[in-house]
Amino acid sequence: MSIFFTIISFVVALGILITFHEFGHYLVARWNGVKVLRFSVGFGQPVFRKRIGRDQTEWVVAAIPLGGYVKMLDENEGKVEKEDLPRAFNRQPVGRRFAIVAAGPLANFLLAIVMYWFMFVLGVEGIKPVLGPVVPDTPVARANFEQGETIVRIGNEPVESWQDARWTLLRFAVGRSSAVPIETVNQNGGINRRQLDLSGIHPDDLEGNVLGIIGFNLFQPEIKPVIATVMADGAGERAGIRAGDEILAVNDRDVYSWIEFVPEVQQSPEQPLILDILRDDQVITLTVTPDSVVDNGKTVGRIGIMPEIDQSLFDEMRVMVTYPAGEAVIIAMNKTWETTVLTLSMLSKMITGDVSWKNVSGPISIADYAGQSAQMGLASYLAFLALISVSLGVLNLLPIPILDGGHLMYYVIEIIKGSPVSEKTMIIGQKVGLLMLFTLMTFAIYNDIHRLVTG
Repeated sequence: MSIFFTIISFVVALGILITFHEFGHYLVARWNGVKVLRFSVGFGQPVFRKRIGRDQTEWVVAAIPLGGYVKMLDENEGKVEKEDLPRAFNRQPVGRRFAIVAAGPLANFLLAIVMYWFMFVLGVEGIKPVLGPVVPDTPVARANFEQGETIVRIGNEPVESWQDARWTLLRFAVGRSSAVPIETVNQNGGINRRQLDLSGIHPDDLEGNVLGIIGFNLFQPEIKPVIATVMADGAGERAGIRAGDEILAVNDRDVYSWIEFVPEVQQSPEQPLILDILRDDQVITLTVTPDSVVDNGKTVGRIGIMPEIDQSLFDEMRVMVTYPAGEAVIIAMNKTWETTVLTLSMLSKMITGDVSWKNVSGPISIADYAGQSAQMGLASYLAFLALISVSLGVLNLLPIPILDGGHLMYYVIEIIKGSPVSEKTMIIGQKVGLLMLFTLMTFAIYNDIHRLVTG
């Protein structure tokens, strides 16, 4: 994946998220008669600007796409003509000001619903939730799940793909549930119901392979160790391996599938391996010494061969999940709610120390996720947009001064005490808010750099 593609995917995502957020502020401000002076997507030097409408609102696209703002007429930011005073933001009743500020984050939640709706209507391609080998000494192993079973329900929610299973199990794991009901169908059509204990899973462990940590492996169709391709100048070609050869054994250990053969090679960089090979109905012996390569920071062996793959076996494992437009609305709303609850749960556990702050992602990681999701297809990109939109909505509602949530906190105080918060208090709050955001951004960028360095 090219850096250019990643950057474009990231910028497009930011443009959609920021525009929708700011348009929420803009729309409700206009509905309440407040004069909007500028609508800006991005900060810094404008690359596009145009004045539109009776109020001559200035619409701006700026050079730095890491935010945006809606500038409204306000006596706190400059002189206001007498005839325009009724349209100044600061002259509005507290209820109207509350609605205008809250509209931005609420627009993000609405955008998430729209993105999820499109995703469910267009269809989400997934993999059937058929169990592969169970990971020993894990919650799944202790619950006696067996290879070949198909998950059909977790809790009260139907499961149609491994993506469904992962999402639902993640929510239960964050809550450290001790009895998650799971219903499966075995290879004979029998129904099994078990309780999965996730109380021993620490939330910090969920950053990587959630399913693997819990103990689930995806079922993979068996690939025979028959060679389809031999790379030029690779260790396999130097050893005399040819297309059509079938590997029978490695160092006198029988091999029946490709998944058994690969670890033997990977664990033996620069170490000779004796292969028994079936060629033209005759068994021959070859010695191959895997080349040493670095993959994800680890030194592994590689011989430069690829197996024959029956694509139809993998096609049978794919599933396309789609919903009617009306039903998709309800499902999209539920998905947005679940994402919001999960985000708040993770945030609260970070505050209490149950989850490490290393889970906070900065712009580099988010850009990488944008590129990866866009490369996987429209449905994945829509899911990414929905997830980030919810995160942006939640972040902006936090009661941190300078964020929307901080302003809403001031308005609640104003409603309770009957008068606005003092200017001195607001100045102190802004300084505290800036410090908090700077600290959060420092954590995020540090985590990004750490991920880049450590892989």
